Amino acid sequence: MRGHKLEPLFLRIPIGIMSRVRIFFYKIFGLKIGKLNRFERGRMRRCKNIIIGDMNAFTQGYFIWPIEEESDDVKIVIGNNNYFNKNVMIDACNRIEIGDFTMIGPDTYITDSNHTFGTGVTPSKQPMQKGKVKIGSNCWIGAKVVILKDVEIGDYCVVAAGSIVRNSFSSGSLIAGNPARLIKRI
Repeated sequence: MRGHKLEPLFLRIPIGIMSRVRIFFYKIFGLKIGKLNRFERGRMRRCKNIIIGDMNAFTQGYFIWPIEEESDDVKIVIGNNNYFNKNVMIDACNRIEIGDFTMIGPDTYITDSNHTFGTGVTPSKQPMQKGKVKIGSNCWIGAKVVILKDVEIGDYCVVAAGSIVRNSFSSGSLIAGNPARLIKRI
């Protein structure tokens, strides 16, 4: 019984303290962020290109990754009350938006761009094809999902684990597969 009372002291409180320290430094570097957010161990860059609302939880291994080049444009907008499970990467060259009350499963990758390619020049020297991604509110994105550029997922959608989403889907869609297809309307 005694161990149960000590658990918050030794397991939860240190994570909460480190989360506040991370948020403090992210704000120094320009992050616009609301109240009561939690950040476990992860990485973020170009903080001034990111807006995060209230009460979001980012678990261990998150990458919030606007393009490295200098820009004053907001590249990533995250609403309120979202949950990001382990190892979620949000990789933005142009714009990624996530609504409110959305859950994103572990090992998910969201990107708004593609590398171009051709002979004679390495892919890292080629320009990026930039698009947009918009994920609505009250969505559930399963584990190991990949969401590619120029995709809009409406409100109240469910994306099954392991899906690769290349096309847009309207609100209330259950989608699954590679490439993801509409399974049914919810």
